[in-house]
Amino acid sequence: MIKQAPKSVFLFLCAISLIAARRPLGEAFWLATNDDGYTHLLLILPMAAALIWLEWRSLKPLLEPGPRAGLVLLGVSLVVAGFTRWSGHLLPDERLTGNILALVTWWVGSFVLCFGIRVSRSLLFPLGFLYLAVPMPRFLLDEIVSWLQLGSAFMAHGMFAVARVPVSQDGVLLSLPDLTVEVAKECSSIRSSSMLLVTTMLLAQLFLRAGWRKWLVILLAIPVSVAKNGLRIFTIAMLGTKVDPSYLTGRLHHQGGVIFFTIGLAGIFFVLWILHRNEDKSLLKPVSDAPTS
Repeated sequence: MIKQAPKSVFLFLCAISLIAARRPLGEAFWLATNDDGYTHLLLILPMAAALIWLEWRSLKPLLEPGPRAGLVLLGVSLVVAGFTRWSGHLLPDERLTGNILALVTWWVGSFVLCFGIRVSRSLLFPLGFLYLAVPMPRFLLDEIVSWLQLGSAFMAHGMFAVARVPVSQDGVLLSLPDLTVEVAKECSSIRSSSMLLVTTMLLAQLFLRAGWRKWLVILLAIPVSVAKNGLRIFTIAMLGTKVDPSYLTGRLHHQGGVIFFTIGLAGIFFVLWILHRNEDKSLLKPVSDAPTS
């Protein structure tokens, strides 16, 4: 059955999972559309599907069902789902994490079962990328937000120092001569930072070949995210104290995130361009002169 119609079996297994997980899927969708820390969840499935589609035609000759590995992953999915359902110690957000983790593992297991190990290895990145659709439990997200708050305050402090503006820092508080700035949770830039990280992962996969180069640009996305948020704090504070106080509460404060996201993304593109250019040069082999007798 699987050998004759692998796509049909795969779609059937996915349909079963969507029916079984309709409630946690609805919760995850609500979270992604109402909480800045989870907005990136909306990007994961379309991006992973696009990456698979780009490679699919070249991988058709490798199609061969992988029942053993696929069934193991399906079994793991059922174990995770069972533990999540019957464990009495999980908070609601942790249950959502477990349910979506089981769902994604079911999808990956169904893919391996229907299309085989060789195809799955060739598509390891998009299949692994799917796990970014698993929402982090709240305690972990809060830790990341706290880290972004402190990092953003530190970067903004450095920018004020370079601009020779007197400033002192106490945690997430920045004290200027005429202003005290608090880098609150809402100002941590968790949404744009997560979006920048996800976008960087996709771009690195598309434009770079070497694994270390991909990891380098992905890791660089983290300080770039913090730096662009520090730049946002610095810019708004300077405009609010030197130009017009309305900048502190105006549109740039509340809706200007896309501007600084674009600046951060431009920095990532610059790094990608350098790495891609050097990678192409390293692939060029010098042609030696033919031996003479």
